[in-house]
Amino acid sequence: MHIQDSHWSGAVATETGGNGRVGTAATSRSAPLRVDAQRNLEHVLRAAREVFGELGYGAPMEDVARRARVGVGTVYRRFPSKDVLVRRIAEEETSRLTEQARSALGQEEEPWSALSRFLRTSVASGAGRLLPPHVLRVGVADESTVVEDTVREETRVPQQRPGLAGQPELRVVAPRPAPAAEQDDAGAGELLDVVGQLVDRAREAGELRVDVTVADVLLVIATAAPSLPDAAQQAAASARLLDILLEGLRSRPV
Repeated sequence: MHIQDSHWSGAVATETGGNGRVGTAATSRSAPLRVDAQRNLEHVLRAAREVFGELGYGAPMEDVARRARVGVGTVYRRFPSKDVLVRRIAEEETSRLTEQARSALGQEEEPWSALSRFLRTSVASGAGRLLPPHVLRVGVADESTVVEDTVREETRVPQQRPGLAGQPELRVVAPRPAPAAEQDDAGAGELLDVVGQLVDRAREAGELRVDVTVADVLLVIATAAPSLPDAAQQAAASARLLDILLEGLRSRPV
């Protein structure tokens, strides 16, 4: 699992890329493209998903260009900085996860079936390797986070309950958003809300451990998505690991 956010927080509305060009995140999707330019854009996005999924968001733009079989200048023409590209990939991944959660919520009547379906779909799609860093930022409520909390806003998961006696309380912590990141934070909040509904239903039905939170569910998605060189081995490992993690989430008779 690779979760890196060193190239995340610096994204702003207008940025200068490595080739000296200035642009905005919106330019990557607003202007109509020629056929060849559209093809290059699709290659870059596909390559970025693969590279970031394998190496984390810290992977260099040169690796993305090499995987897309284009020059690095072509990448920078569409994405004036790496932060813009990272934000684009993570935004799409957040949207995809939200739709997967909504689908499970709407199509499965049984609470546990809905939650497990969401987890299996998300893990099978490799979502854990591309989850946005600020969605996965989980802190432990102890004295070590007090100073950190003074410069950060905490986004507590809807209906999240504290841990059992003697256990640390987990929470999802998101950095205070810059103006350019407000839309991304709205998308992350939407994801947390829908997953929160899945968690609440399963907990209220007595099928989910009472101490399991939305943060735990997101960590399961990330943990059960190992990056292995062989696709068949990766799928098998993910499925096996998820089975084990799902057993750990289920409530047990006292």
